[in-house]
This record gives sequence, C-alpha cells and structure tokens, in this order.
Amino acid sequence: MRLRTETVVASDQVRVLGMTMTSLDKHVANVCATCFYSLHQLRRVRRSLDAESAATLVHAFVTSRVDYCNAILAGASKSTTDKLQRVMNAAARVVSDTRKYDLGLNHLLHDELQ
Repeated sequence: MRLRTETVVASDQVRVLGMTMTSLDKHVANVCATCFYSLHQLRRVRRSLDAESAATLVHAFVTSRVDYCNAILAGASKSTTDKLQRVMNAAARVVSDTRKYDLGLNHLLHDELQ
C-alpha cells in the first residue's frame, strides 16, 4: 500500500455557517457595506410603502443581516460594535422616514423605536 504525500496549505480565512471570516473587523466591514447598500435600496422604495410595511422589511433585513451569527461579536471592541450601531441607526431612519441630520432624530429614535 502506498500513501500519497500532499501538502496542506493553511488559509487565512474560514467559512462557518455561510460566513467567510478573515478577521472580525473585516467581517463587520463587509456586513456594514452590504447593509448600507440594502438600506439605500430600501430608502429608494420607501415612499411606496406604508409605515408598517417599511418596518416589516427593515426588521426582516436586520434579522437576516445584522443579527445573523452575532454571537461572534461577544467581546468585540467598541469601535467594531459602533459600526454596526450606525447600520442600526440608518435602519431606524428608513423606518421613520427621516434623514441623518433631521432635528429631533435622537429623541424620535429613542422614544418610538426602543
């Protein structure tokens, strides 16, 4: 019996549950980029939706993108989680149909969406 001698090459990324991870920061940057693109697309059709439909779409979006495998974020740095918080704030602005620098947005986000 003869055994093959093959070389196994180490990889700098791993694929787990459909996520390709190179580092936590790169993963979060990739999630944020994908989320901001999707939110931009949702914002474009927002005028055609009522508030409940917009909220349902954004909730489905958040569940499928931002919350997916979020256990890996345990112990992440504040700068990493702040990036995802900006995505969540943008999602809240899509639901409330407000812009980034509208007056009173912080109160609206806290009072109505929390």
